[in-house]
Amino acid sequence: MKILIIGYMHPKLDKRVSRTVSSLSKSHEIIYQYWTDREEKKYQDGNITYIPIKYTKGTKGNPFKKLINRRTLDKIICDLVENEDYDILYMHHFLASRPLEPFKIAKKRNKKIVYDIHEYHPENFLAELPGIIGEVKTNIVWRLFKKQLKLSDLAIFVSGETRNDVIDKVGIAKDKTFIMPNYANFSLKPDIKKKQKEIVLVGKVTRKIEDEKKLLNTLIKKGFSFKVIGMDSQEFDDIPHASTSFLPYNEMMEELSKAAFSLISYNTVKDRHYKNDIFALPHKYYDSIAAGTPVIVKESFISMAKQVEELGIGVVINPSNIEQSVEKIQKAYENYETILKNIEKYQKYFVWSQEKEQEFLKIIEL
Repeated sequence: MKILIIGYMHPKLDKRVSRTVSSLSKSHEIIYQYWTDREEKKYQDGNITYIPIKYTKGTKGNPFKKLINRRTLDKIICDLVENEDYDILYMHHFLASRPLEPFKIAKKRNKKIVYDIHEYHPENFLAELPGIIGEVKTNIVWRLFKKQLKLSDLAIFVSGETRNDVIDKVGIAKDKTFIMPNYANFSLKPDIKKKQKEIVLVGKVTRKIEDEKKLLNTLIKKGFSFKVIGMDSQEFDDIPHASTSFLPYNEMMEELSKAAFSLISYNTVKDRHYKNDIFALPHKYYDSIAAGTPVIVKESFISMAKQVEELGIGVVINPSNIEQSVEKIQKAYENYETILKNIEKYQKYFVWSQEKEQEFLKIIEL
């Protein structure tokens, strides 16, 4: 069987995309389109044909101008969907300027369509648009998203909460869906001896932590330190901290494993009810537990907060309530050994495995 995987604007080694490529290539021929900002040529390695498409990111100004600039790129990808020989079209995003076209082309060619939904698209797409314009955009994208899902044979979500919320709104059959979280690559056994009294924030994309800064400053006064792993941003200039540049995955996990807590409390946009955040199970969450590090999770992050409380693998806080949050974190630090035992007990649920891969392959091949 041949599978055309559209990575769209994801780079070649994007963790989620490359995992699907690697897993599916073990038993199928793969045609893999990915984004690059360099001059690269199409090539083949084993069962995988790599098709790099160059595009310069970073267009500033009006977001609608960004859409216009995507038209050439999107046309190239539509041509791939139209002309390549494949049995399954695997979409890791939709095309900004041609949101329905690849789905329609593949459906017309009687191809199976798998839609891997990394984000809560109606809110996440052009998330920076303000006020009424943003609301209109969300309504338009919802209509497009419903059509995309209706055209798809299988929709893959990162969390049950996202899947259930979308099903409620769209009415697609549950048996046409699959949940594949952003699993870590491997785990490190929690080691209390190497733990530092440190709180870390992980990620290569800068997040807003206005609500958390007062909390962090209070914790710093009580003996904790704060480190940012994977980015160096002016966003953190007003708080004492150390930082690292982007680290390879293995080095990031080793650095993360030394921390007492991993902070997963932030704002991507101004809207505190942004579903792309509250229903998310991001890489940094799975990587933290896999690295043996308890998490501090914002209570409005429903998907994560529910797991943290059920499994006892961290602390759930309201960052606006500084006194209560500090008390919870200090209490967790006093009972730290118990939390680490819980993490060691449940780590296997947060790490990609052969069993999870076989389940994924089975659902794709149905």
